Amino acid sequence: MTVFLNQLINGLHVGSIYALIALGYTMVYGIVRLINFAHGDLIMVGAYAALFCVTLLGLPLLFAVLGAVAVCALFGMTIERVAYRPLRQRNAPRISALITAIGVSFLLENGFQFVFSATFRTFPTIIPARPVFPGDIRLPIGTLVTIFTVGALMASLTLFIARTKMGKAMRAVSEDMGAAQLMGVNVNTTISVTFAIGSSLAAIGSVLYCAAYPQVQPYMGSMLGLKAFVAAVFGGIGVIPGAMLGGFAMGIAEMLSKAYIDSQISDAVVFGILIVVLLVKPSGIMGRPENEKV
Repeated sequence: MTVFLNQLINGLHVGSIYALIALGYTMVYGIVRLINFAHGDLIMVGAYAALFCVTLLGLPLLFAVLGAVAVCALFGMTIERVAYRPLRQRNAPRISALITAIGVSFLLENGFQFVFSATFRTFPTIIPARPVFPGDIRLPIGTLVTIFTVGALMASLTLFIARTKMGKAMRAVSEDMGAAQLMGVNVNTTISVTFAIGSSLAAIGSVLYCAAYPQVQPYMGSMLGLKAFVAAVFGGIGVIPGAMLGGFAMGIAEMLSKAYIDSQISDAVVFGILIVVLLVKPSGIMGRPENEKV
């Protein structure tokens, strides 16, 4: 029971990070029906930005996080403006946008490797590793900080989409982009803000991830982004509560499989669970099937 509870706590920790990053995937998909595979590499961009804010500029943690958020938001809006918007305005098929997203991902990975090399850089300790209380069940301070931060951000995002004018514009564009534009919604601005918010969440997720796994390198966002994407699909991509549920489910399943099956095949177990879920409910746990005219 002690092992189970400790792994459950670890799963909630990792799952919180997956859920936060998955929100970026699900927001972009909900608005423009695009799988932004470059989103995982924005995690890497945020990690480098936070690292240099702390080590080179000597900024405190809060300002380092704000710096990473600003850099990732700028990258996200630039990628949308340069790579995705021309395709959308030309009514390009979705496969073109998907291939472009993969190309942007490779560009970021190889570009950062060229500039910073493939050498691992150590992220400084920003959250104490000691547990909140001693005993067989260990609850590290970092786990509490991560879960609390992710919960607060998810609640804030839900309120933002439900209560603000920009949030209503996002929902309108998600429902019908053409009708929203006819009603006076600035579609380009709404999409840019969506990319900025999703990229900002990736930046915060990168800092929380580096606090637990303090290594930064150009390809760190590849597998992390893939797992977050799987979490979004697991819960129902395009549905914000689904991203949250999928992230927590992914993290718990991964940690329990490491403890009770084999750490070397934990990823295979998680992806296998995803396949089973999609076979039973292709739209994800909280997703709804959509009819599409062809």
